[in-house]
Amino acid sequence: MLDLSLCKDLLNLGDLEVKYMGRKGEFTEQLKKIAELSLEEKKTTGKLANEIKRELDKKFSDLRDSLYNEGTYNMSIDPTLPGKQIIGGHLHPLSQVQYELEDLFVSMGFMVLDGPELESDFYNFEALNIPPHHPARDMQDTFYIDKKNKEGELDLVMRTQTSSVQVRAMRKYGAPLRCVIPGRTFRCEATDARHEHTFYQVEGIMLDENVNMVNMKSVLETLVKSLYGQETQLRLRPKFYPFVEPGSNIEVTCFLCQGAGCRVCKHSGWLEVGGCGMVHPNVLRAGNVNPDKHQGFAFGFGLTRLTMLKYGITDIRYLQSDDMRFLGQF
Repeated sequence: MLDLSLCKDLLNLGDLEVKYMGRKGEFTEQLKKIAELSLEEKKTTGKLANEIKRELDKKFSDLRDSLYNEGTYNMSIDPTLPGKQIIGGHLHPLSQVQYELEDLFVSMGFMVLDGPELESDFYNFEALNIPPHHPARDMQDTFYIDKKNKEGELDLVMRTQTSSVQVRAMRKYGAPLRCVIPGRTFRCEATDARHEHTFYQVEGIMLDENVNMVNMKSVLETLVKSLYGQETQLRLRPKFYPFVEPGSNIEVTCFLCQGAGCRVCKHSGWLEVGGCGMVHPNVLRAGNVNPDKHQGFAFGFGLTRLTMLKYGITDIRYLQSDDMRFLGQF
């Protein structure tokens, strides 16, 4: 017999409700037996059972409200005991470095832009002076989307670089232009401690009538000193990139050995962190900018690599692992 008058507090009421109305409660078990009745009996018994259930639910609800209003909700809690510690969250290390870079470039007059991760072949390759026969288009390096254009060609890719937004920015804002583009990129890589199929980059471009490599070196020096300390040295070494001419590696003194040489920098004293150069005229034309009037420089860093260097992270896979033992360190 169900006697709700015996309930003196919410704790007793909860126990009673579970006993009769819970998933394995006594009343619930009786309801399951209706399935064994004949069709005619099911109609009569089922209707009566629903009425009883509604009435019981209302009685439990009314008594719960009554006990709560009377203050009889003693749950054996000692209010003088310390509460559970709530651990505050914080930004992912990638986000920390990204926002630090954004603040730095905004202070130098750069816009922070974003663009689509699912990119067209034109913006990801052609507009960046990468013709159809270029190795970067190899199916082993790029995630192509299985959707063909009117010419029957694969036209969409998961962007392999954030450089595609540079051309979009030129077409939208024209020149002069200063912007940086942080974002996620994708490549068909064999995953190991230094390679990942999904990683982050940050690109930048500056266009005007009299921009040269001296301006570029000044901006890059400001960047690396902000990230790794005022004693950090920068050097540029020639390297080919199809979207800049001339192009250079961006290298900084090793933060571990301060240039003396160690295992991390392969005993050279220098670490490669990105690439840069003067924007190729073909890229300017693709962005509807006149290369005879405006020129500029572009640079690109692996934001993931910058983060690893800044915090001494030895395995790139940690950054995508969602392992709180790792993330809690930052």
